[in-house]
Amino acid sequence: MDSQTVLIIGGGVAGMEAARQLRLLGCEPVIVEKSDHLGGHVAGWHKLFPDMLSASSLIERMSESLDGITVYLKTQVASMNRLKDGFSVMLTNGTGLLCRAVLIASGFRLFEASRKEEYGYGVYDRVITNSDLEYWFNTGEDDRIPDNLSNIAFVHCVGSRDLKAGNPQCSKVCCMTAVKQAIEMKERFPDAEIWCFYMDLRLFGKKYEDFYINAQRDYGVHFVRGRVSEVSEDIDGRVILKAEDTLAGRQVKLKADLLVLMAGMLCNEDTAGLASMVRAEVDSDGFLRSRDNIFRINESSRPGIFFAGACTGTKTVPETVAEARAAALDIRNYLNGND
Repeated sequence: MDSQTVLIIGGGVAGMEAARQLRLLGCEPVIVEKSDHLGGHVAGWHKLFPDMLSASSLIERMSESLDGITVYLKTQVASMNRLKDGFSVMLTNGTGLLCRAVLIASGFRLFEASRKEEYGYGVYDRVITNSDLEYWFNTGEDDRIPDNLSNIAFVHCVGSRDLKAGNPQCSKVCCMTAVKQAIEMKERFPDAEIWCFYMDLRLFGKKYEDFYINAQRDYGVHFVRGRVSEVSEDIDGRVILKAEDTLAGRQVKLKADLLVLMAGMLCNEDTAGLASMVRAEVDSDGFLRSRDNIFRINESSRPGIFFAGACTGTKTVPETVAEARAAALDIRNYLNGND
């Protein structure tokens, strides 16, 4: 097979950047995306931390760089068979492909907040998720969010670091997303008091600590270390939170006009099926298993099958973009016989 075609499963940030880089390296990328748009979760976000970059502007710029690259939307891989020097692929839209390598960039899904019944998502009107809030930032449409807010609360680690929820892993991005959203809400409601209830603040990236300090110093966001133990609703529809401030050693009771749950990241529901199709391995956390977690994170245990982005674990946007670029180079080396 002389073709340099590379199938990319997933049209989020990882798939888009990998496609751009692969074309620059002389390959012929083909993106298959199951939804009706490119950009994945980032396409539904408003601004990105820590620079408050417009998410829509980023996706628009990345989309423009794909001009001329074949993209199939609302399409999935129906079957895949290994050939002597590549793969024979059939897509759900009836298209057949011959490709030399496959890059899985299938991303993640958000934890279903309704599973944490104690927080009242889907029960109390003024309890929403981080994803719901981003939609409101973009559209202004959500009847659960009042026009005037005096108290806003954020709860971190909803469905993350939670053995009962079956996900002991840290979702990595939730702390910074909460800080970002708290700042955005303060800008929209300057007189509101904003509270973040967290287990531990994990601020590991460049400028992340500065971003957090800025939220406290310049925006007056309150950070309370302690898990929220109970959520209820008063007669006026306000949310009542009970928590323990473990640093101050006291109980906290707060009435909020809005409660935002920071839903964590999980592997996509179709990960197991996709892994079975390409004979890749799934790790104990449900994400795809890399060849190792240090030196060959973009490689699977199967020749010709590569990974990028959150399909192997929780990632920030900068990490995802970096992995996509690295995966493109790994694939180019593989096609050249430089394994």
